[in-house]
Amino acid sequence: MKKALISIAFGLTASLLATGASAQATLNSVKQKGFLTCGSNTGLAGFGLPDAQGNWTGLDVDLCRAIAAAIFDDPSKVRYIPLAAKDRFTALQSGEVDVLSRNSTMTMSRDTQLGLDFPAINYFDGQGFMVRKKLGVSSAKELNGASICTQQGTTTELNLADYFRANNMKYEVVAFATSDETFKAYDAGRCDAFTTDASGLYAERLRASAPDDHIVLPEIISKEPLGPAVRHGDNQWGDIVRWTHNAMLNAEELGVTKANVDQMKGSDNPEIKRLLGTEGKFGEAVGLTNDWAYRIIKHVGNYGEIFEKNVGEGSKLKIKRGQNALWTKGGLQYGMPIR
Repeated sequence: MKKALISIAFGLTASLLATGASAQATLNSVKQKGFLTCGSNTGLAGFGLPDAQGNWTGLDVDLCRAIAAAIFDDPSKVRYIPLAAKDRFTALQSGEVDVLSRNSTMTMSRDTQLGLDFPAINYFDGQGFMVRKKLGVSSAKELNGASICTQQGTTTELNLADYFRANNMKYEVVAFATSDETFKAYDAGRCDAFTTDASGLYAERLRASAPDDHIVLPEIISKEPLGPAVRHGDNQWGDIVRWTHNAMLNAEELGVTKANVDQMKGSDNPEIKRLLGTEGKFGEAVGLTNDWAYRIIKHVGNYGEIFEKNVGEGSKLKIKRGQNALWTKGGLQYGMPIR
């Protein structure tokens, strides 16, 4: 009996040690490599887009930069891997990328069947339609019999089928493997309408040969909570991604910006002290330094700053905050408390 108990105890200890090692696998790997590998869009203005020199910008890109800042105190320590929609989850599952930050919708099947977790929602979106003004259509419900360009391997295809079935309308789907191919086909006149997330419609319209000839229809036909994804089971890594987003939200709510973060380190506000690491050991709890959030804000900024710069009304996309405003201003973005 004694030997059996010893054997059981040894087995449990070995299991716990293995679990602990697994739980730290991604952070340790990133530190050893010296950079974060970020699965990115192949090119979507405002969210993930490289310039001619290979410099990446966008809301999703800034999330990866923020994670790198938290770990390395250097937002440039990121390597971006452009991924088509059909390849993105496989790349994450296989370990090709450390985090997927590529306007991906959180759904139940993706969360429970693909071995993935979605730690945060950094953009609340919904699917819409874009058409040429000359088509004379002002509502998606006037698209009966239309040909519609969409991208394969996305929730977009499924939502499209649901919408037309629910409204007893017919349509012809014209599907392509990449977002670039899909929009180019629409712009070339190969279909009557183009459908994707509303944010993507505004971004892609900028690339049209005549942007002013196109309108975005008013209907939003789905819920598209977009956010980063990580591999299931690595809880520490999921926590780092989750709290990176929360830190930027809390910074905006507390008025901590890229410009004033050094001054704010002297604040007597206990929430700001915990955020910036002058009180408590919240960074150590996830394997980071206690000034992890200070690093994020100093190098990248708060959520409001990265939203405005990349997709907001001060950007080329000119998207209103809407659902992505802070909860204190009627939106859905709500930073969980650091305490």
